[in-house]
Amino acid sequence: MQSIDADDRRKKIRVDFKTEIIIQAGTREFHVTGSSKDLSVSGIFVKTEQSIPLHTECRVKIVLSGMSDPLTLPIDGRVVRSNATGVAISFRSMDLDSYTHLKNIVKYNADNPDEVY
Repeated sequence: MQSIDADDRRKKIRVDFKTEIIIQAGTREFHVTGSSKDLSVSGIFVKTEQSIPLHTECRVKIVLSGMSDPLTLPIDGRVVRSNATGVAISFRSMDLDSYTHLKNIVKYNADNPDEVY
């Protein structure tokens, strides 16, 4: 599993990305289709009316469609902000394949792809 350094979290390039997002928090599971905001390799803001308490450990699944079989990126995270428009989740760990796919998503949607690392 890839660990994310807390000092680098806010320095990452962020992009808007529309896809299905599944959030599993405890025994609850939320499916959100549509817009995520501020997707980076270290976190995501998911636009949803669902409320998830701060500091809740969760699993985020980013579903990539457009292929014969959808690809799901499973990422462990923690809720760091929750308000009426959505929840911000800080990514805690992910496997190398998920990190590589996520990095490519951010790179190809960034204004300055050369700045994505």
